[in-house]
Parts: sequence; structure tokens; C-alpha cells
Amino acid sequence: MGGRLLALVAGCVLAGNAISAQQAAIERRLGPSIAAKAGAPNLKSTSALVLDQSGQRVLYAKNVDRVVPIASLTKLMTALVVLDSGLPLDEPITISKDDRDGLKGTRSRLAVGMTVTRDDLLRLALMASENRAAAALARAYPGGTPAFVAAMNRKAAELGMWHSRFVDGTGLSNGNVSNAQDLSRLVGAAHRHPLIREYTTDTQHTVRLANGRKMQFSNSNRLVRNSGWEIGLSKTGYISEAGRCLVMQAQIAATPVIIVLLDSWGYLTRIGDANRIKKWMESRSSHQPAGYAW
Repeated sequence: MGGRLLALVAGCVLAGNAISAQQAAIERRLGPSIAAKAGAPNLKSTSALVLDQSGQRVLYAKNVDRVVPIASLTKLMTALVVLDSGLPLDEPITISKDDRDGLKGTRSRLAVGMTVTRDDLLRLALMASENRAAAALARAYPGGTPAFVAAMNRKAAELGMWHSRFVDGTGLSNGNVSNAQDLSRLVGAAHRHPLIREYTTDTQHTVRLANGRKMQFSNSNRLVRNSGWEIGLSKTGYISEAGRCLVMQAQIAATPVIIVLLDSWGYLTRIGDANRIKKWMESRSSHQPAGYAW
């Protein structure tokens, strides 16, 4: 057993080292000076990172190495583990009393005893940030929730997310922690999955139950309904310990970017910060000569 565990850890380290080598140049450039540049937006989020996805260039950075609770941003890792598992998405899963939130007491429209496909649970976890859906996905994993959480942490190591730790699939626990640097890697990995791109940017989804009843859910990020935004991936998060969080992949001023906003103190400030970033990038682009690259 010990030998297999050591081999697994070694494999994760090797994979992570390869990714870390690719990211080393990025990390060397992260610093408060980027956030302090003249004309840079004054963001309200405690930590923030804007990364040019095509050139892997840091456009904005603020407290990017601060490790904090990440709330429902956790569900992006949940989705990666579910999709990596190859488990059938059309398999029906019955909501159990074990899927109820015993930490924060959040409510859910997915009643105990209701049967929903894994695909619908995945979509609801990503789009509507449905906690009970995410808990059911973890519980229905081979080996149950403990095996699922172990897979989440293995995936984090594989992606080189060395400052991240996961303890559940929902993000309700403040033990799910990361920083802006690590989360940019998670967003990049999630964005490579067509289903995650689709499900996180759906504006709404209707679940059709076996008894004919229909339940409609909406996206937790209002920006996906804003025609002024071109969003390729979106995920919100909130618990009291994490504040308001938002990660996105978007196209701004002809530049594909990854945006990470953590611990935004007001109800709408993460949305305001995203709009400030967009306005700043578009303003910079309009004042640059043709052919200018960030």
C-alpha cells in the first residue's frame, strides 16, 4: 500500500513539475507593481488576476499568492473529476439525505428521493451552483465522497495547484482553499472541456423529472446574460469565509483572458470588478496602434 501511494505521489509531482516549468515565467512576473500601474483599475476584490490566455502574460495582479477559501469555485474541480472518471452522464442518481448541507444549512430544490441524471447534476452544479447536485456527484463516485475528494487533490497536483486543498465537492467548507495563481490553472484546464464551457455559460436549464414535472434553474452569474460580454467559462462562489468570488474565461478587446476575483466584499462588487477590467482593457486597446499586442 505504501509503495503504491509513494508511486502515485511521485507521478503527481512529476506531472506538476512539468506544468510548473511552463508557469515559472508567469509566476516570476506576478507582483504588486502590476496592480499599481498608472491607469490600472481599482478593484474591490482582495485578490485578483487577469491573465492573457494566448500569450500567458499577466495583465493585472493583486495578492495573487494569498491562500483563501474559494467556496463554490470548488465545483470546477468537481466537474473535472466527474468528466475524467468517464462515468456515464445519462446514469440516474437519486438524491440522498447524505447530500443535504450540514455545514451552512443552505436549501435546495433537489428534494431527497428525487432522481436526476449525472449530466443534469453536473450542469446544475456548474450553472446554478447547486450544492446538493455537487454533493450527489461526489457521493456517486466509485468509493464514495472520500475517494472523490482524494481524486480532486490528485487532480490539483497534476495541474500544479500546489497551494490548493479540497475537502468536499461543494465548496461549502472553508477547508477548500486556493489562490489566484492556482485558480487560473484550474480555469484553463476546465475551459478545455466543451461541456464545462457550455454548462457554465448556459443562462438557464430545465430539468425534466420522471413524473413529468419540470424545474427551471438560472445561471448564478448575471454577466452571462449580458450581450456586451463574450464569456467562455464562468463560475461564482460565496460563503462567509470566502466572500464573493468569480472566475471567468472571456474575450475582451480581441484578447482571450482568464479572470480570477476573490473575496470581493460587496454583493455586486465582483460584477463591478469584472466590468472595470473589461472597460480598462477596451480603453487600453482603443489607444494602442494597430497590431499592438498586450
